[in-house]
Amino acid sequence: MAQLAAELNRHNRLYYIEDRPEIDDAEFDRLLRELQALEAEHPDRVSPNSPSQRVGSPPESGFEPHAHLSPMLSLDNAMDAPEFEAFVDRVGRVLDWDDKPLAMMAEPKLDGAGVELIYRDGTFERGLTRGDGTVGEDITGNLRHLLSVPLRLSSGQTKPPTLMSIRGEVVLPTAAFKRLNASRVERELEPFANPRNAAAGGLRQLNDIDHDRLRSLQFRAYALEDGRPKKFMKQFEILECLEEWGFLVSPECALCDDAQSAVAFHKNLLAARSTLPVEIDGTVFKIDDLALQKQLGSVSRSPRWAIAFKFPPEQATTRLLDIEAQVGRTGALTPVAKLDPVQVGGVVVSNTSLHNQDEIDRKDLRIGDRVVVQRAGDVIPQVVRALLADRKRGKDAPRRYHLPTQCPVCGDATLRLEGESVTRCPNIDCPAQLKNNVWHLASRSALDVDGLGDKIIDQLVDAGHVARLSDLFALEQETLAGLDRMGEKSAANLVANLARARETTFARFLIALGIRHVGATIAELLAGAFVKLDALMDASASKIGDVDGVGPTIAQSVASFFADPGNRTEVERLLELGVRWKEPERTAPKGSQTFSGQTFVLTGTLSAPRDHFKGLIIAAGGKVTASVSAKTHYVVAGESPGSKVTKAQKLEVEVLDEAGLMALLGEG
Repeated sequence: MAQLAAELNRHNRLYYIEDRPEIDDAEFDRLLRELQALEAEHPDRVSPNSPSQRVGSPPESGFEPHAHLSPMLSLDNAMDAPEFEAFVDRVGRVLDWDDKPLAMMAEPKLDGAGVELIYRDGTFERGLTRGDGTVGEDITGNLRHLLSVPLRLSSGQTKPPTLMSIRGEVVLPTAAFKRLNASRVERELEPFANPRNAAAGGLRQLNDIDHDRLRSLQFRAYALEDGRPKKFMKQFEILECLEEWGFLVSPECALCDDAQSAVAFHKNLLAARSTLPVEIDGTVFKIDDLALQKQLGSVSRSPRWAIAFKFPPEQATTRLLDIEAQVGRTGALTPVAKLDPVQVGGVVVSNTSLHNQDEIDRKDLRIGDRVVVQRAGDVIPQVVRALLADRKRGKDAPRRYHLPTQCPVCGDATLRLEGESVTRCPNIDCPAQLKNNVWHLASRSALDVDGLGDKIIDQLVDAGHVARLSDLFALEQETLAGLDRMGEKSAANLVANLARARETTFARFLIALGIRHVGATIAELLAGAFVKLDALMDASASKIGDVDGVGPTIAQSVASFFADPGNRTEVERLLELGVRWKEPERTAPKGSQTFSGQTFVLTGTLSAPRDHFKGLIIAAGGKVTASVSAKTHYVVAGESPGSKVTKAQKLEVEVLDEAGLMALLGEG
C-alpha cells in the first residue's frame, strides 16, 4: 500500500510539477482506485501524505479570517542598480559595516500569491492568504490539493519544531497556464490574463472546485518565520532545510558575496527569465546572516534586511490598428488603442487605454503607427511611444486621431470644460453611462450584488429592462430567466442577491449613486458627518465643504447631484424599493465640542454601523481617520479589532471599547 501511494505521488509530481507524465489519465485513475480500495480495508494504515487525502475534499463554505503567527511583511523595491546599491549602503551604515563585503542570498521574485503554511508537530494544520499582512483568509481546504504542499513533513537531520510558519508563493507554471487557458477557451470561458491571476483565483475557489487547476499550482517555499531552530545561522541554511522537509525551493537561488556579484546575478537572471518554468518579476536579496537580519529589524511594513530588485518593464513593438472612444459611468470618453495582438510579459495585449486627447497629442500617436508597448509594473499595459523612424509618408501615412464631437453611443454633442483634460458626453440617459453606473452600483465597494456581470448588464439595458439604477430592484425572476444563458436557477440566485444588497450602509449607498468624485473615503466622511440622508441632500456646497477632508470641488459635485430633481427622484425610488440601512438611534448633544481637536480610529465590529459612531464623534468636534498614528488620541475597538489595536498599544495610544466612547460623550 505504501509503495502504491509513493508511485502515485511520483506520477502526480511528474504530471503537475515536472510537466512530463509517464502514464495516461485512465491508468492513473485505475491506480488511485486500487489504492483507495486498499485504504478502505486498512484505514489504520492510511498515510497523511497519501494521494487519496488530496482529492475529494469538500469545498470551503467560506474563507474565515485568521491571524498570522507573525506579520507577513512586504518588501521595499529597487527599480535600478543605483537604488539597489543605495540599499546596500544604507544597510552598511546601520550595521557600521565599513567597506566589508556583505553576503546576500539571491532568490527569484516569484510572480504569484503569497501564503503562509502552519505546521504542528510536522503535520500541515492551516494555510492562509497574505491578506492585510496581519490577518489572512483560511484556504486550508484548497491548499491540501497542491502536491507541493507536504501534508506531513519528511524526517531528516533537522526535526520540525512543534509549531512553525512556512512562507512562500503559490505560482502556476507557464505550461500549465497555457493548458488552462486553452481549456477555458474551448468551454467558451474568459481566459485568465496571466498566471498570477489564475493562481490567486484558484486558491480562492469556493464552489465548483477545479481540482486539476489546484493540483497544477506550485507552492515554492522561501522563509521559515516562527519556530525557527536556533542552530540556523544563515538564510541559505533555512532554504536547505526547507528542501530537506519536502518543500519546493526555487533552484535559481544563489549566495552572492557582495553587491557587485548581486547585480551580476540580477542581470543573468533577467537574461534567463524567458526560459524559466514560472513567471518572475525580479530578484529578492536578503542579508544572509540571520543575526544581522535581527539587528536590522523591520519598519512598519517591510524588513530592513531585504529588498526586491525589480526587472524593468518588458517591452514589445506592434501596430496601432485603431483608436476607439469608450464612454464611462461619468460620461468621460476614454480613447482606447486597438493593437495588433502582441505578447508582453507573459500576457497578450490587444488594447489599452490612451487616457485622453492630451496624452495622444503629447506622444504624437497616429493610427497605423508602429508603437512600443510595455506593461507598467508588469501589470498595466501602456503605449510608450511611436516609432517615428518607421512612420510612412504620403498616402500611406498614419492618420491623426481626435476624440469625436458626438458621443459614439447616444449621439449627443460632447464637451470639454476649460481646465479639464477629459472630454465628456453630458447626456445622463446615455446607455453607456447607464451600463457603467449599474456595474458601479453592483461593485464590491458599493451594494455588492454578486452575479451581476457585464454581459447580464448589457442585456438588461439593451432590452429596456433597466432604464435607471432603481429598475434593478424591480426586476422579477421571470424577466431574468429569459436572458441569454441565464436559466431559472441563476435567475433565482440573482433575485436573492439583489434582496441581500438592499441591506447596506449609508456610505455604501452614497458610493452606489455614482456621484462624481465620491469614492469610499469621501463617502465614509460624508456619512459620518451628516448621519442622515436628508441632511446631506439638503446641505449646501459650503456646508458639505466644511467636512474635514472634503474639498470644494467634491462639495460642489455632491451638492449639484442632490440639487438635480431627477437624481432626488431616483434616490426616493431606491428607498421605496427597499434599499435601506440602520440609522443611528443616538446623537451627540447639539453643539457639544467634547472631542474638539481629537482624532479617533474605529476598528472591529461595533453594535451599530461605523457611520453611526463616526457621526457621534464628528458631531462632538472630533475627527475620524482610517489609520493609527502618533497623532491619534483614541482607538475605539469592537469585536475582532485586528492590527490597529496592536499598533495603538505600541504607540501608547489609548484604546477604548464602545462603552468607553459613550462615557466620554456623556451617554455612558
